[in-house]
Amino acid sequence: MRLKIPPAQRAVALGRYMVEHNSTVRAAAKQFGISKSTVHKDVSERLKKEDPDLYSQVKGLLEINKQERHIRGGLATREKYREIAKRRKKIEN
Repeated sequence: MRLKIPPAQRAVALGRYMVEHNSTVRAAAKQFGISKSTVHKDVSERLKKEDPDLYSQVKGLLEINKQERHIRGGLATREKYREIAKRRKKIEN
C-alpha cells in the first residue's frame, strides 16, 4: 500500500523527478503509480504555486517533450513494424 502524499508535496516531488531524469509525463506517472492527468495537473497548476522556479524548469521540459512527441511516435511506429516483419520472416522460414 502506498502512503498518500499531500498534492502540494507530490507536485514538488514530481517536478524534481521530471527535471532530474529529463522525464516525460507518462514516465513520471508510471514511476509514481498515478495517472498522467494527475501528473499534468500537479506540474502545471499546483507546482506553479508551490515552487515557481521548479515550475519554470518543468514547463520548459514539457515544451521540449511536446515538440519531440511526433518524433517519438514515429520511432515507436517504425519499431512496431520492424517487429511484425521479423515475426513474418520467422514464420515464412
